[in-house]
Amino acid sequence: MHEGAPLRLTEWTSCGGCAAKWGKDLLAGLVDELPRSVDPALIIGLAPFDDAAVYRVSDDVALVSTTDFFPPLVDDAADFGAIAAANACSDVFAMGGRVVMAINVAAFP
Repeated sequence: MHEGAPLRLTEWTSCGGCAAKWGKDLLAGLVDELPRSVDPALIIGLAPFDDAAVYRVSDDVALVSTTDFFPPLVDDAADFGAIAAANACSDVFAMGGRVVMAINVAAFP
């Protein structure tokens, strides 16, 4: 437990939220270096720079998968978690998916 003044997450970062994202050209250059999947079940992968990947599980079921990481843009960890969850859910919704589970990726000082 943190004693004294409350921990402010934004004190540990120089930028937060979308301001922390790399530019499209830099990201495209890095992604170009990655090996491409040749799995025929992969419907949407890295190529279109979409919101999430889509993988065919069966003829009528596909898995929409996304992961994201960004520095905190608010001080409260619970608020930041809610923002991160909403961001991940919105990526799934943007792909026409339905959220059925989530995995958290977090780093705190």
